[in-house]
Amino acid sequence: MSAGRYSIGIDLGTTHCALAYIDSQESHEDHLVEAVLPVPQLTAPGSVMPKPLLPSFLYLPHPDEFRPTDLTLPWTSDPSRIGGELARAQGATTPIRLVSSAKSWLCHPDLDRRAAILPDGAPDEVPKVSPFQASVHYLAHLREAWNLNHPQDPLEVQEVTVTVPASFDPAARELTAEAARAVGIANLVLLEEPQAALYSWVNDSHGNWRGQVRVGDIILVVDVGGGTTDLSLIAVTENQGALELTRIAVGDHILLGGDNMDLTLAHLVRTKLQADGVELDRWQFQALTHGCRQAKEALLGDPDLGAVPVVVPSRGARLIGGTVRTELTRDDVARTLVEGFFPDVPATSRPTTRARSALTQVGLPYAQDPAVTRHLAAFLARQAGATLDLAGFAAPVIGASFLHPTAILFNGGVLKPNLLQDRVLRIINAWLEAEGAPPARLLSARDLDLAVARGAAFYAHARHHGGVRIRGGTSHAYYVGVEAAAPAIPGLEPEIHALCLVPFGLEEGSAPVSPHQEFGLVVGEPVRFRFFGSNVRRDDQVGDLFQDWPVDELLEMEEIQTELPAEGRNAGDVVPVRLQAAVSEVGTLELTAIPTAGGDERWKVAFNTRGNAG
Repeated sequence: MSAGRYSIGIDLGTTHCALAYIDSQESHEDHLVEAVLPVPQLTAPGSVMPKPLLPSFLYLPHPDEFRPTDLTLPWTSDPSRIGGELARAQGATTPIRLVSSAKSWLCHPDLDRRAAILPDGAPDEVPKVSPFQASVHYLAHLREAWNLNHPQDPLEVQEVTVTVPASFDPAARELTAEAARAVGIANLVLLEEPQAALYSWVNDSHGNWRGQVRVGDIILVVDVGGGTTDLSLIAVTENQGALELTRIAVGDHILLGGDNMDLTLAHLVRTKLQADGVELDRWQFQALTHGCRQAKEALLGDPDLGAVPVVVPSRGARLIGGTVRTELTRDDVARTLVEGFFPDVPATSRPTTRARSALTQVGLPYAQDPAVTRHLAAFLARQAGATLDLAGFAAPVIGASFLHPTAILFNGGVLKPNLLQDRVLRIINAWLEAEGAPPARLLSARDLDLAVARGAAFYAHARHHGGVRIRGGTSHAYYVGVEAAAPAIPGLEPEIHALCLVPFGLEEGSAPVSPHQEFGLVVGEPVRFRFFGSNVRRDDQVGDLFQDWPVDELLEMEEIQTELPAEGRNAGDVVPVRLQAAVSEVGTLELTAIPTAGGDERWKVAFNTRGNAG
């Protein structure tokens, strides 16, 4: 058995998963032998076909819904869970049994992501799985598909890069890494999806990328997928005469993507049905949403289609023929998506917020404003000074109200249509023209559905065999809350200061860093650690301690509640310690407290999947 022959990239997407690979033994510097894995999956009862994409849907069938032979895969599988094309198709008619958007739930900071909560809102008689279990299922399906095609080179011993949104917090990154380890992936690295898209573009250039960019370029990656909008900025710098790529900023985690668009189209179609006297219940509306997604993909994928039928199953005897039939037109899709999600707004525009109801259902923290262009304007404005102290960079524009991109790379299934790419490019160039800046140029990308997986495979290969690397390190600076020593005041909580543990851009996997101060650690009783993150504070250094800060610069993250062992001390003792912080190659932040008096004791706390001490 060979070890590590292949460099593998896995896109664990919200709506699709894909696996690309490079045969490192057969490749050389001028020619990489690469491919996308055809993934066998059920496309209909009893029918298995290989496809380049595995839809990220999990269907939990009723025990009597299928015959055992209907669900046979080329490997041993669990008939109580169906993934891929059949899951998506079946869920369109029975949405209460369909798990979707597991990736979005995986990064929900206020829920137990190991809890069996999906399908969201399904009745008690429907079995449920956790976002973590759904992610494991998709990865296991890809593993089985790979091992079926490469029995002598199993996935478990290859170099594997799994992609995550750039805005994933450490807990979501760790949960993704644990899901990969659960299916046997040992040689694992996580990579931000916008970086993977840029790696794919670099690879597709066949070494000519340096001729398409120059020192001082700022590449804006706009990635709008099924569940999220991911924004990143990558600068072209110079080091000893050679061009380098440096990721300088990532946006916030914005739950806004194709799912929102499908829901919007479903509301549009439901309004048409209501005008005809047809009312849909909750589950029929879910089925309509899935039907609109399929119709949208068909209309945007085939310019010759003018309309696509949408069929909604009946849940009562009052509907003739057992179904509701309607259609979605190309004009409906173009008008709704362009004007609703990509409105022509000025660079000064910002996402709108609304007063929220005091009571709300527990669910995904969707963006309140559906306009991608307003989120984009806010992101570029927040990063106006991102290149001021960047080594090897051309002189930044002084006085600009937003960071001026010079090139744009699109990624994500939503942005596959030229209609939407042209719209975003035109709006950004209007912003640039208003400030006297030259227009941004478009970097041509290959298949946007597969770019992330291909780029991840290229990155996995480059790590071990040489090649261009995007520098950047952590996308945030990280801080821990330190309680100030002060007299007790009735009705007031003690003041919390923020200690910088990890500066912006610290390379993952690098040596631990240590603040110089000594602190007191409470042991033997319940305590909580409060963590903060910032994607705009680039000058803070390890050990900097802040008593106050602008409210929008440091955002509080998931706190950790735990009880640290007293190690022979009394409960409530305060132990003098120094702190040490490290970020692993998969993005996990570990905080270690070391007694200043010496000894072998170590107290460790990590951002992990359960939100408590590890």
